[in-house]
Order: sequence, then structure tokens, then C-alpha cells
Amino acid sequence: MSKNLVLFFSVYESTKAVAEEIAAQTGADLVEIEPVTPYDSNRSHYNALARYAKKEHDEDMRPAIKNEINIENYDNIFIGYPMWWYTFPMIIYTLFDKYDFSGKTIIPFNTHMGSGDGGTYRTITQLEPNATVLNGLPVEMSEAERGCKDKVEKWLNTTIRRTAK
Repeated sequence: MSKNLVLFFSVYESTKAVAEEIAAQTGADLVEIEPVTPYDSNRSHYNALARYAKKEHDEDMRPAIKNEINIENYDNIFIGYPMWWYTFPMIIYTLFDKYDFSGKTIIPFNTHMGSGDGGTYRTITQLEPNATVLNGLPVEMSEAERGCKDKVEKWLNTTIRRTAK
């Protein structure tokens, strides 16, 4: 039987909500990607976070990951993130730089405010050519926060099927 991991990065808890729902429905282990330098999670400071995220993107920064993540014992790895500047946060690039996903099945999911996946699922395929990358699940941020049980269930049943269950 395949062992599943839900690995996610979240600042405003919306991606975390989707990650928790996927873990609940698949019985997967759940691990948060924690940055060494935490991001400001106060939504009233959104503009400052957006400016900093753009700076990270423009300077091709690789924020350090605080926690060690064991992916060796997993066959299927769900990877979740919010969309920042029409791509994933730079800490996700750090993740792909640091860990070798060869031979794994990567199942991406993301939260967004209108940009869908922004082409990030294709980017993962390019970054991890020796992994299998399945169709991902983009969830609008407010939908993630209201509850996305049915959307996740439908996605798992139609896209992931036996791979994740």
C-alpha cells in the first residue's frame, strides 16, 4: 500500500485548510513547511507581505526551511502552497532544490485569489523530471477558508483515484 504525505506552506491558513482536508480524506501524514524567518500572518499587513514576496521573486531568493522533512518513506506527496505573484512562493523553490523527488508521485494543490495554478504544475514537472506529477487542485482562497470538503473529495475521486487512496 502506498504511503501518502501532505506537505504544505501556508501563511494565512487557507492552504493549511486544504492540506488538512486532503490529509483527512486520504489518511496521509501532514507536515507544514516552516520558514526559518516566519512571514507576517497578520492580514492587515497584506501589502507589506506582497511587497516582500515580490522582492523574493525578483531577486530569485531561496528562503531557508526550518524543519527537516522526511520524504523517503512516502510514495505520493501532495504539495500545497498559496500563489504569490502568479507563481509559488520562493520557499517552494527551496523545497525542490533541497529534496530529491525522483521516483515519487507529486500531487500539487494551491490556493489563489484568481490566478488558478499560474502554470506552477508545469513548473513542478520541469523542476522534478524524474517524478510523476499528477493533475493539481487550485482552490480559490475564500473557498478554502469556507470549507472545501466537497471540492477535495471530487478531485480525489476523479483525478487522483487509486493513487492517493
